[in-house]
Amino acid sequence: MRARKFLRIKRTAKFFYVGLSHESIMNHYQTNFALVQHHKYSLSELENMIPWEREVYVAMLKAHIEEEQEKQRNK
Repeated sequence: MRARKFLRIKRTAKFFYVGLSHESIMNHYQTNFALVQHHKYSLSELENMIPWEREVYVAMLKAHIEEEQEKQRNK
C-alpha cells in the first residue's frame, strides 16, 4: 500500500514536470511579476493556482489585451 502511494506521488510529480517543462523558471517569475504589477493579481492567488490554470488565465488575458489593442487601432 505504501509503495503504491509513493508511486502515485512520483507519477504526479513527473506529470507536472513534463507538463510544465516548456516554461523556464525565469519566464515563470517574469509572468508572475507582470500579473501582479499590471493586472492586479496577488502573488498568493498565482501561487495557489493549479499549474495549468495559470496558463489558461494568462492565455485569456493575452487574448483580451490583443482585442483591446485592435480596438484602439481601429478608432
